[in-house]
Amino acid sequence: MAEDIDVLIVGAGLSGIGAAVHLRRNCPDRSFTLLERRQAIGGTWDIFRYPGIRSDSDMHTLGYNFKPWKEGKAIADGPSILKYIRETAAEAGIDRNIRYQHKITSAKWSSDDAAWTIEIANTAGDETVTMRCGFLLMCAGYYNYSQGYLPEFRGYDDFEGEIVHPQHWPEELDYRDKKVVIIGSGATAVTLVPETARKARHVVMLQRSPTYMGSAPDTDWIAQLLQSLLPEKAAYAVVRWKNIQYQRWIYWQSRKAPKFLRNKLLKMARKDVGDDIVFDKHFVPSYDPWDQRLCLVPDDLRDLLGDAGFLIGGNHEGPGA
Repeated sequence: MAEDIDVLIVGAGLSGIGAAVHLRRNCPDRSFTLLERRQAIGGTWDIFRYPGIRSDSDMHTLGYNFKPWKEGKAIADGPSILKYIRETAAEAGIDRNIRYQHKITSAKWSSDDAAWTIEIANTAGDETVTMRCGFLLMCAGYYNYSQGYLPEFRGYDDFEGEIVHPQHWPEELDYRDKKVVIIGSGATAVTLVPETARKARHVVMLQRSPTYMGSAPDTDWIAQLLQSLLPEKAAYAVVRWKNIQYQRWIYWQSRKAPKFLRNKLLKMARKDVGDDIVFDKHFVPSYDPWDQRLCLVPDDLRDLLGDAGFLIGGNHEGPGA
């Protein structure tokens, strides 16, 4: 027999917990349940454990509008974000509405009944559960959490070293004093490179094409100033509004005046990086800003180079390179 509920939320990560809090506050007469296929809360911020994992969005905008971000760094590390999500769930009592190790296997809509019928595998008890709901809210993200994307590489099986996917980073992995190649120059790579460079003997970031990279302080001094002058929630609201408008302006410029923004980003990067490397080859993309995702590096692009130093291979073609 199916269990009836008003709203079913899939995923107990940043989005799912936020949706549940809003639902409880704004629709207290509606029943809801969160389904989480894993055994832990936090989603992305609990799954990914590679060195240096962090957000490349400031937490005044990525965070919840109802819960001020209180940590010193606005560009926050993964453990801090996970703590924030867990605190939010506990404070609102949302953690009591989560059913762990529940994975949806099918979802069917009936217009006659105006309801979803959901088949769910309870992996903890090796049983199937059926639920009916009027509203199905998917907060499961866009990752394949079972297996991260892995391109086909020629010679993969012949490689004698260790191949690691960031989504499945081994806790005991020891790369100290080793030669490391990081494939890709997106958000994960620019997070991973400076951390591995602290221990590895030599690090190379191998990229098919350069990525736009902007730098910003990891600490928002305006936020800190307003926090000292205004009540906590008022300061947070102002900073959140400020940062959202700035991000909208950046995206608007990328669509309306891509050449202007391109020159601005490259000028910033060239100033940070200097002339010690071949800048045009390694840092100048062939596309306009926001045709692909723009990466954020905290404080200074020179931090990306790391104290140990590394090379950036540019314009390398190959399977998944």
